[in-house]
Amino acid sequence: MQESFKAGGESASAPAQARTPFARAARLRRVGVGQAPADAAQPVEVVRQTLAGRGLSDGAAPIGGWSKRAFDICASGTALVVLAPLMVCIAVAVRIDSPGQAIFRQERGGFGGKTFRIWKFRTMSVTENRGVVQARHHDARITRIGSFLRRSSWDELPQLINVLKGDMSIIGPRPHALEHDIYFNKVDATYSERFAARPGVTGLAQVNGCRGPTETEEKIKARTAYDVEYVRNWSWWREIEIVFATVALLFWKKDPGAL
Repeated sequence: MQESFKAGGESASAPAQARTPFARAARLRRVGVGQAPADAAQPVEVVRQTLAGRGLSDGAAPIGGWSKRAFDICASGTALVVLAPLMVCIAVAVRIDSPGQAIFRQERGGFGGKTFRIWKFRTMSVTENRGVVQARHHDARITRIGSFLRRSSWDELPQLINVLKGDMSIIGPRPHALEHDIYFNKVDATYSERFAARPGVTGLAQVNGCRGPTETEEKIKARTAYDVEYVRNWSWWREIEIVFATVALLFWKKDPGAL
């Protein structure tokens, strides 16, 4: 459930060895360090104009259709009820640990390139919504409780509300900050294909090691390759595999890319 860009703008590390048997993305050539997005200050409309509808026919439904949406409603609704006490405790701990709101909201790119406001527990002392700077290892902006929430992925729990609302899905490409959508779209020509699916709380890229900072174009392309592979070859069998791989990642495997 770890996000591509954490509260200050998280991203993904390049996959080392695939952690699940269904990984198909090829190794990608290193192409150097990515620069900060030149149009980081551009308004939300840029994302809509640049990304909205690319590769999608008018009125197209997200991949998975009604059955995937029904699963998302049942899973997120049940999880919110079961995890409500834990989420209340986390919210109180975040407020006590540092000044600011417990919940962090930021605009992200969703299905068809349309924007939505993602919900997360705040893990940083800053809450940028524009000009987002990606989180780094040993980032001074990360709070004490925020460091634990990131490693455990508990900071992502409020996204179950996004799933219930229909902004996100349990499984899908992780949503990125708007500035990063613009930049990544320039780095990889297939990037816009990700928007044929609702963004997910977890996804194929995450269970294959693409988590943490995306400071090189190679890492951007590695994550995009997994996301596009998921969209092009979606199936319920793949969905189930990702769910089990995510559970294994949370409870039994250590992820070196997690911040």
